[in-house]
Amino acid sequence: MTGTRTAVIAVGGNALSPPGEHSTIADQFRHTRDSLGPIVDLVRDGWRVVVVHGNGPQVGDELVRNEKARSEVAPLPLGVLVAGTAGWIGYMLQQSLANALQKAGSSKEVVTVLTQVEVAADDPALKDPKKFIGHGLSVVRARELRAQGVPVKKDAKGHFRRVVGSPYPLAIHELATIRTLLERETVVIACGGGGVPIYRHPSLGLEGVDAVVDKDLAAAVLARELGAELFLILTDVDAVYTGWGTEQQHAIGSMTVSEADRMAREGAFGEGSMAPKVAAAADYVRRTQGRAIITELSKGRAAVEGKGGTEIIP
Repeated sequence: MTGTRTAVIAVGGNALSPPGEHSTIADQFRHTRDSLGPIVDLVRDGWRVVVVHGNGPQVGDELVRNEKARSEVAPLPLGVLVAGTAGWIGYMLQQSLANALQKAGSSKEVVTVLTQVEVAADDPALKDPKKFIGHGLSVVRARELRAQGVPVKKDAKGHFRRVVGSPYPLAIHELATIRTLLERETVVIACGGGGVPIYRHPSLGLEGVDAVVDKDLAAAVLARELGAELFLILTDVDAVYTGWGTEQQHAIGSMTVSEADRMAREGAFGEGSMAPKVAAAADYVRRTQGRAIITELSKGRAAVEGKGGTEIIP
């Protein structure tokens, strides 16, 4: 029966707050509504769907709000800000998706699950900040933040941005709840912003970590643990390219897991942008033999039908 097929769809935080635009909430609601077409299509095609979203621009904005207001209210740690953005971005997606499904004649319910993602307390990435968050910074602001001990690096486009630790996701804590909701034909929004990173303390139990988990890697773990047949990464380019940004750039229609691994070792993909997406897709296919596709947001359904995007194959 087609209704038993499960798809995990990862949508970037940049889809809701594009680079170079300091989006208001009204802007982000508009971008959210514009981004839902391929998700609605898959639900109507009979898939059980989990949506995972990023929060890079939004959690960076939250840190700015923290800094501006610290003389008035105590600042919140990064892990709590990840939970906060997962809540309000989940609300935007949940409301917009419910409206879109209703218009499309579907009575399916949509729910957001605030998701904790287990990581290793001694993950080396926690002491080696590399994950970009927030918008581009002026040279002056970048210098000020560095003087305050805040890590700042240049991204692939040459913009100064904050970087934070990004530990590898090991397990999805609310997996059983997500699975139960899917079995009831509910559309689930989970692992928002990559999920809230936690670790198991020997005496205290679950404890939070001040870091941001890569949402594509978290989505790959979720897809694997759910036994999903499809892992779809929706981003701002139509496919994975070799020679990106040069006259020799070329879209890759499909590549095997071993080809993806080899090209990643050779540095063929942007470290802070496409590399984690390819790594997540390849890891999912390696472990499940399912379908993993990377494509631009509006081309999601076409790519699932084999018309575009980049598919990672066993």
